[in-house]
Amino acid sequence: MSATPPSPYVFDATEANFQTEVLDASFDQPILVDLWATWCGPCKVLGPLLEKVVGEFNGAVRLAKIDCDKEQALAASFGVRSIPTVVLIREGQLADAFTGALPEGAIREFLARHVQPNEAVPEDGAAPVRDETPEQAIARIQQAIAAEPDKAELKLELALAQMQAGNAAAAEAELDSLPANLANDDRARRLRGQLDFARSLEGAPGAAELRARIERDPSDHAARDLLGVRLLIDGEAAAGLDQFLAILQADRTWNEGQAKKRLIAAFNVLDDAELVGSYRRRMSSLLF
Repeated sequence: MSATPPSPYVFDATEANFQTEVLDASFDQPILVDLWATWCGPCKVLGPLLEKVVGEFNGAVRLAKIDCDKEQALAASFGVRSIPTVVLIREGQLADAFTGALPEGAIREFLARHVQPNEAVPEDGAAPVRDETPEQAIARIQQAIAAEPDKAELKLELALAQMQAGNAAAAEAELDSLPANLANDDRARRLRGQLDFARSLEGAPGAAELRARIERDPSDHAARDLLGVRLLIDGEAAAGLDQFLAILQADRTWNEGQAKKRLIAAFNVLDDAELVGSYRRRMSSLLF
């Protein structure tokens, strides 16, 4: 088994990079950890299968390989009793695991319980283009559901389209009807977070009034908090996060630490690893 990562989605994890490349990175995407050794026969069978299946997910999950002989302390931290052992890390925590050399199909099913593949990028590198409004997407997906009512993935697509169209109640209804494997999908979890933010704006003033309140009283953290949520919902992510950081800097204990809670919730909603990483570092600098 080669220790050289065969793809951008596979890398060697060591004690030196484990915190940043596995634990911290798992807040942005799940990290599959393969604990293996060169002398382990089943590891040689499982390793290439893990790399193949992870590659099929097109960056939705990454594979961290830990050589148990070279990284004995790191391997011991997992409490591993036999190898190969494979664990899935999400948001800094162990989410699932299995031991032994599973067949390819079982590995694919294991990952599908937690994450869905990203859409493949065409060979020319261009992102797929979809010239349709959210309303058109809703109509298209509803037609697809009528043709394939047992295809649960379409319900998740419909929930996302409903949210994009501003139909929060309809999006939540579709989300609540999802089977367990899709309810834990990254897209579903982000949508659940968006719905939580949307609920906090029920009956809230508009952005103009909130800005006026802040201009009159910069310490009006309640107005700044609502403005941050409204900006997030309106697609101005950085501006919204700035409002939460301003509260955190002024009074980290306000409303039982709500600014920190808002930031963490926003990190789970946003699908922009670079932006989230930047603001997570800024949050940490204020807290520690």
